[in-house]
Amino acid sequence: MTDDHQTLALLLFSAFIVVTLGITTWVSRNRHGSAEEFYAGGRLFSPLENGFAIAGDYMSAASFLGISGLIALFGYDGMLYSVGFLVAWLVVLLLVAELVRNCGRFTLADVVAARMAERPVRIAAGTSSVTVSVLYLVAQMVGAGSLVALLLGGTSEAARSWTVVGVGALMVIYVSIGGMRATTWIQIVKAVLLMAGTITLTVLVLLRFHGDFNHLLATAAERSGHGRDFLAPGLRYGGEWTSRLDFISLGVALVLGTAGLPHILSRFYTVPTARAARRSVVWAIGLIGGFYLMTIVLGFGAAAIIGPDAVRASNAAGNTAVPLLALDLGGGAGSTGGTVLFAIVAAVAFATILAVVAGITLASSASVAHDLYASLRRRGTRAKPYSEVTVARIAAAGIGAAAIGLGLLARDLNVAFLVGLAFAVAASANLPVLLYSLFWRNFTTRGAVWSVYGGLVPAVLLVVFSPVVSGSPDALFPGVDFHVFPLQNPGVVSIPLGFLAGWVGTVTSSEPPDAAKHAETEVRALTGAGAV
Repeated sequence: MTDDHQTLALLLFSAFIVVTLGITTWVSRNRHGSAEEFYAGGRLFSPLENGFAIAGDYMSAASFLGISGLIALFGYDGMLYSVGFLVAWLVVLLLVAELVRNCGRFTLADVVAARMAERPVRIAAGTSSVTVSVLYLVAQMVGAGSLVALLLGGTSEAARSWTVVGVGALMVIYVSIGGMRATTWIQIVKAVLLMAGTITLTVLVLLRFHGDFNHLLATAAERSGHGRDFLAPGLRYGGEWTSRLDFISLGVALVLGTAGLPHILSRFYTVPTARAARRSVVWAIGLIGGFYLMTIVLGFGAAAIIGPDAVRASNAAGNTAVPLLALDLGGGAGSTGGTVLFAIVAAVAFATILAVVAGITLASSASVAHDLYASLRRRGTRAKPYSEVTVARIAAAGIGAAAIGLGLLARDLNVAFLVGLAFAVAASANLPVLLYSLFWRNFTTRGAVWSVYGGLVPAVLLVVFSPVVSGSPDALFPGVDFHVFPLQNPGVVSIPLGFLAGWVGTVTSSEPPDAAKHAETEVRALTGAGAV
């Protein structure tokens, strides 16, 4: 990239950072430091505001950079991410949003602990939530590194590494100082910028092909080198039975994983009522649906205009397809339009990463403080609200450090693929215990604990012993081979194991189910009576 690209993009990066730090500082002056303020923003956001914030939380670097890149490289098979991420919201709307808002206070563990022995359930759910959050954070870090590597010409590994460190430091600052209120406003600003940028690029792509989407697809197929196969299933997930099973595994993980993501569940507590939570999801579905339809246009547009070979040459995983597309649509390298559009898109992508990592870090630090710390502290004592918030701030720093380290390790993997792993773990460990707690009358504490660990441990182990970590050229450790699990996404195995473990733990438990607590939870979930 030219000096003009670098200078303008860095100026826009800096402007966004200054604005968001200003928001964070302003919000921090108008809060009273309670746990409710730090974790839930005082529950004062409207459905429209929260809908934009949910969309801002969900439309991550994986969506903007990773999905478009996968479509540019693999055509039809890359669209699975767009479809899966969107369809998942029907599960959230129909099964989760209102019930979670009525039954919980700050975290997933609140919903489960309402009817179970609190300490073991909170430890299990807190551990799972932190694991999912760190995996999700790694994807955002990888996206940040890829973006800046492209901006600097792809030659400076040191700059890429320092970018990951810088993003981690910023997210800790946002969360520690501003809490949920600042994080929410950052996500709203980011959602508006991302939608505006995506709409602009989509319109420019369609104008390039005179509004003829069929012509766009035909050109993409021609430039791909695969012909019509580029527009048919099987280019990435075809051939051997393992690839086809991977396709199913990924689809199941994407559709079920959203309802178990800690940073999405925590957003339902920022509105005053369950009805507001449902309306928030409706707003979010509209925004997210439009966005994912546009990512399909951008992905095939990158294949048609840039070509998969050029995308792969810039970044093997395809993470830089959209910035390269913006450069070409603006007039090409060296043109003023290309420079401006590239810089704007790069800045929007960077804003996307910063906003999402802030939301995830806040949710995971809340799990550490509200669930793990509150459960592991000395029995017989009660932590004051401000001390729990202090622990959350410290936890944000620790989680940031872990995400930085893993982000540096996984910097050559596709960000959408990394998020798929986080979704698989969320669907395996969090979703079964959540659904059992809400809908199964006989569910017990042992069932809850077994459900979480029965999904979490297999999901993580299967990833460790999969081609993602070793045994393939694109693995984290390509020089060694200790993989024994053939699939890249563990969802098709680990999700059923999570549900099975919860059932086995319940039916073998000597603890009788508490009918009174279940009835109380059911009434509260369906009516909102007694909700915080």
